[in-house]
Parts: sequence; structure tokens; C-alpha cells
Amino acid sequence: MDLMGIMKKAQEMQAKMAGMQAELEQIVVEGSAGGGVVKVEMSAKGELKHVEIDLDVLKPEDKEIVQDLIVAAHAEARRKAEAIAQEKMAEATAGLPLPPGMKLPF
Repeated sequence: MDLMGIMKKAQEMQAKMAGMQAELEQIVVEGSAGGGVVKVEMSAKGELKHVEIDLDVLKPEDKEIVQDLIVAAHAEARRKAEAIAQEKMAEATAGLPLPPGMKLPF
């Protein structure tokens, strides 16, 4: 095993991961619920950016439904963001001899 080679790859991976983190901040994913009456946008890092609610569902008697739709839309956007983050992580760690199932960052 070439320790210097592994160290070099680790440094390269660290630089790629820093770039990936910056890229994830710029990627925006959308989640929706209730057939699109509630939409949320968030960064691929998980920062909620925008919530949009159709005026037709803004009735006092529908408050709980709207709250549930916001949670559902956020969950959908979060799943999309996590998938993008995993994809970017796989790109950043390509070629580095990591044990199977090892997740980064540590």
C-alpha cells in the first residue's frame, strides 16, 4: 500500500469535497404536495429558501391540512437534496480506496 499516494488522494478528495459543499449551496431543489398547492424550495444542503402556498388552501378550517402539506413538501425536497448530495459525494470520492459502506464526511 502506497501511503503517500493515499495521502495525496485524500488531499485531492478534501479539495473536491470543499468544492462540492459550495456547489450544494447553489443547487436548489423543489418539493411539492397536495397536487402542487404547496411547494418548497431548498438548497441541496438543506437550507429552506422559499415556501409557496396556493391561495385556495388558505382557509382557517384548512390550517392543519396546509401544515401537513408543508411538511410533506419539505420532506420531498429533502429527499431530492440528499440524493444530489450522495451523487456529488460519490463523484468526490471516486478513486479513493475506501472500505465499502464508509460514509463521508466522517
